[in-house]
Amino acid sequence: MEKKEKPLEKMTAKELREMALGLEGIQGVHAMKKEELLKAIRAAKGIPEPEERAKKERIKITASELKKKIKELRAKREELIQQKNWKMAEILKKRINRLKKKTRRAA
Repeated sequence: MEKKEKPLEKMTAKELREMALGLEGIQGVHAMKKEELLKAIRAAKGIPEPEERAKKERIKITASELKKKIKELRAKREELIQQKNWKMAEILKKRINRLKKKTRRAA
């Protein structure tokens, strides 16, 4: 049975160094960091670079936008209280509290 090789990203820097020592064209292996080792090994083996995952960009919301959202949620909450939907009213109360905390931070 062939032993499956684990993906390069999952290997430790030590394992990557050992692998890089066995490949031609890679020098200065012991001074490289993990990211540098990954790039060098991929280049030596002809493996294309994986596409980087898009990092979530934080969307900055102004305090006035947050306050508008709070007003909308309060109106919805009042409707739910009139309908005696206590569970959803409690959920909206928690959302409103979270948004109020965000307005304090944004100010």
